[in-house]
Amino acid sequence: MTPAAIIIVIFFLAAGLTLGWHGQKSVAAHEDVKVGHTRVKGGRRTRWRSGVVAVAVLAVLLIAVYDLVFHR
Repeated sequence: MTPAAIIIVIFFLAAGLTLGWHGQKSVAAHEDVKVGHTRVKGGRRTRWRSGVVAVAVLAVLLIAVYDLVFHR
C-alpha cells in the first residue's frame, strides 16, 4: 500500500468516525428530549450542532469520493 493510499484510508476512517459520532449524539439528544424535556438543558442546540456537523462531514466525504472516482 502506498503512502498516499494510507493517508486516504485514514481520512475516510476519520470522516466515518466523526459522522457516526455526531449522528449518534444528535439521535441521543433527541431521545433525551422525548423522555425528560424539563431536565435537558441545551438539547435543541446539541441536536442542531451535531446535525450540522454530520451533514457537513457527509458533504465533504461525498466531494472527496466524487473527486477520487471521476479524477481525470
